[in-house]
Amino acid sequence: MDVQHPNRLMAEKSPYLLQHAANPVDWYPWGEEAFQKAEHENKPVFLSIGYSTCHWCHVMAHESFEDDEVAGMLNQHFVSIKVDREERPDVDSIYMSVCQALTGQGGWPLTVVMTPDKRPFFAGTYFPKTKKYGRIGLMELLERLNYEWQHNREKVESTGSQIVEAVAAQYRAKDGQGTFSKAFLTAAFESFLQQFDAEYGGFGDAPKFPTPHNLSFLLRYHRFTGNPEALEMVTRTIDTMREGGIWDHVGYGFARYSVDRRWLIPHFEKMLYDNALLGILYLEAYQVTGKQAYADTAEQIFTYVEREMADKAGGFYSALDADSEGEEGKFYAWDADEVRAVLSKTLDEATVALFCEYYNITDYGNFEGRNILHTIHRDDNDFCEDKGVTADELRRTLEKCRQLLFEVRERRVHPHKDDKILTGWNGLMIAALAKAGQVLGETKYVDRAVKAAEFILTEMRRQDGRLLARYRDGDAAILGYLDDYAFLSWGLIELYEAGFDERYLQEAVKLSSQMLELFRDPADGGLFLSGYDSEEVIARPKEVYDGALPSGNSVAAHNLFRLARLTNHAEFESAAEDCLSAFANQVKRYPSGFTHYLMALMYAVLPSREVVLVGQSANDNLNQMRRLVQSRFLPNTVWLVQHVDERSEKGRGDDELLAFLDDYQMVNHQAAAYVCEQFACQAPTTDIGILTEQLNFHVVEE
Repeated sequence: MDVQHPNRLMAEKSPYLLQHAANPVDWYPWGEEAFQKAEHENKPVFLSIGYSTCHWCHVMAHESFEDDEVAGMLNQHFVSIKVDREERPDVDSIYMSVCQALTGQGGWPLTVVMTPDKRPFFAGTYFPKTKKYGRIGLMELLERLNYEWQHNREKVESTGSQIVEAVAAQYRAKDGQGTFSKAFLTAAFESFLQQFDAEYGGFGDAPKFPTPHNLSFLLRYHRFTGNPEALEMVTRTIDTMREGGIWDHVGYGFARYSVDRRWLIPHFEKMLYDNALLGILYLEAYQVTGKQAYADTAEQIFTYVEREMADKAGGFYSALDADSEGEEGKFYAWDADEVRAVLSKTLDEATVALFCEYYNITDYGNFEGRNILHTIHRDDNDFCEDKGVTADELRRTLEKCRQLLFEVRERRVHPHKDDKILTGWNGLMIAALAKAGQVLGETKYVDRAVKAAEFILTEMRRQDGRLLARYRDGDAAILGYLDDYAFLSWGLIELYEAGFDERYLQEAVKLSSQMLELFRDPADGGLFLSGYDSEEVIARPKEVYDGALPSGNSVAAHNLFRLARLTNHAEFESAAEDCLSAFANQVKRYPSGFTHYLMALMYAVLPSREVVLVGQSANDNLNQMRRLVQSRFLPNTVWLVQHVDERSEKGRGDDELLAFLDDYQMVNHQAAAYVCEQFACQAPTTDIGILTEQLNFHVVEE
């Protein structure tokens, strides 16, 4: 790092803040020191929010924050603060809502100017140093804002006060408690149907984001209603995504989004949360369809994550940059001549030509003269027939070529890696790995989820049990947010249902109870983003929109329903319904924007089931029942296992949380399954065939 102009960010742990630690701008981290300085010197605060793998954040940094002229203006007339949005989602949420309200759009880098008491009076996103792209230059903007501050202070402060009140009102319940309804589900499905791109999958036009929870909702809608169009929307989308350039055909893993309708040209950064949620989606699609390619894709996602994003201690890193050597996508794109040269060293000309044709590699390229590998609308059967090869021969040939390119690519300059470990995003990856262990029957995935969970539970909690949000370089810090509690609890529930270690269910219950104490809004319902013990800012965000990530409120409600059914804790059921009611009027207006909320809603308005398996741990029949339950797609279903003592065949009863399981016994000394649906229990069975019938879904009316 160039330390020609070291500033206060040098002492920070955030990779994003450290990227700016050598700027000539006199940056402060978010904190009272900066605001006290602004108050003392009577200056406005220039707030810049971004994250370390953000392409346009890099551009603005290079154009402006590394520039002495811009730094001179900022240092003379403003107090400048840098915030990592991934460390401080509360600050980001508040000021992003300001930007969206003032400009109609948002994004990063986020640029906000405010009074010393945090009242914003200007907001925008990226600004070049001087006017271009139809945007005002930062230098001109700063001069105007400084003039307003010096000469129209009363107007500026009045504007700031009005904005603060508008933001605070936005987070208050605008419509009061509402009534949630099954009709939300059909309305969301119909909305997706109208937006669906039947040729390439996804919804709407470019840019296209994966948004896995939208597709997970549609899988559930298909399962409950039998509607084939819901499944078609999912399979068309995930097929084309896997064929497109948003999927890394050489090194695996999904990029954050596609800039075009076809999923061809990605925005190249790779996020932990995208790959976790997409891993879950492809596993669920495999459960529904039995298509092996979906299971393979999930496994390749986990191969990528373990190779590129795993910390030796157990956690997972946050993201990889889109840029390397200052150029977006340089690490991933290929010259046709380079591909031919690499492959022709060991392979014959016909094989090289086959590979290039299969992945659409051409001399003119598809990305700034270079090639992003893709197979969009490639039918493998037709390709094999045309080339006179079998599917297995094609698969082996492509894999041999991929390995050769991968080895060469590994020698390139790699993109920057954001190596901070976030509790919430790790919770999502724990959920994905635990789900993989269930669906694929592979204990290695459960073991990896356990390793990550143990790291978080050991290293990212205070002694009093309070979760912390970020770990890096041996330092765990920042009070955990709602998302941290909700996402980690999700992972722990999946981990329990993967291996039936009751400790993880206990931890999920503890975290969810603490979550309700820290974040619950007793007046208007729902859960705040930050806890009652967190820093006081101009507003307290409370969000339910399921955007690139599902919201903490949606995931929390879903968790609470599952925990209520797993543990018989009625207060969790009540809290989940309260969460649904708090946002029902908001969701009613645009249901398709709240798909994880809708998955929680399904627990309240559609049939649900509880399955208890009882038997000796080494019993083959018990293990067959476990595999049956874990491998099938069973939304709105929870399952528990009671391992009985081999000598007495009685429940162990050593865990108060699941003491009620003592009432479940083996039948005629054989492992048995107890299935309850809609508050009515069927007779226990020892027969796999009967259990299979009991687990079948009955179509409900759309």
